Amino acid sequence: MTTAQDSRTTDAADEVIAGIRDMYDAFTVNDRERFDSHLHHATTTWESELPRMYTRADLDEFRDRRGDSGERTVVSEVVVIPQRVEVWGDTAVAAYLLRVVTPDAAPDGVTRVTDVLRRGEDGWRIVHHHAQDRDVDDPTA
Repeated sequence: MTTAQDSRTTDAADEVIAGIRDMYDAFTVNDRERFDSHLHHATTTWESELPRMYTRADLDEFRDRRGDSGERTVVSEVVVIPQRVEVWGDTAVAAYLLRVVTPDAAPDGVTRVTDVLRRGEDGWRIVHHHAQDRDVDDPTA
């Protein structure tokens, strides 16, 4: 592998993480349009709190219902702690820990996340999101 390829791969990995951080920043300020701009129109989502794998339409319906009932948790900050990002051309896999900070005294929640992304003309978009709650508090474990 040449140095130029390493540089492009590193730049792409940095772009992937920057996009993921922007997505969660949008979540924190409840900017759904900006959050959704990081999702592919055909993305699938599989999370601990969801009963099954959701399509983008399922996810939108779930979020609409949750928003109407006021059940969205108030979040002060979402911290993305990258563990590994692999890039192969226009495909990337990002594995990271997600620490959710709430304004109350509750302990931060930590979730393991793996996102699969594809790069298109409009940048990197998540095509599959998998998140699993952790039962360990140490983010380095």
